[in-house]
Amino acid sequence: MWSVGCIMAELARKAPLFPGDSELQQLLHIFKLLGTPSDSVWPGVSKLRDWHDFPQWKPQDLGKVITELNADGIDLMQRMLQYDPSKRIGAKEALKHPYFDGVDKALYENL
Repeated sequence: MWSVGCIMAELARKAPLFPGDSELQQLLHIFKLLGTPSDSVWPGVSKLRDWHDFPQWKPQDLGKVITELNADGIDLMQRMLQYDPSKRIGAKEALKHPYFDGVDKALYENL
């Protein structure tokens, strides 16, 4: 669902949410927007090599970065972009999210 969130944001913004030319640069973009993860949101992250060299950023307001989405879209985005995969919204749950209330459910009921 992380990738779906990234694609959804890119479609809305017409630009990548986390542009990067390398893994490190992309991680820095993610951390700047979502906040530098701690062990409470990403267990074991502090044990990663060079972890303590990363700047400690606080999460930004996604609504100010992805201005093209309404409040329901931002809520869905926040649920997709959770560091801990077990806390991310699932695909079936995402389809039931209020963001999609205006979409004809018959289009995807049988998926």
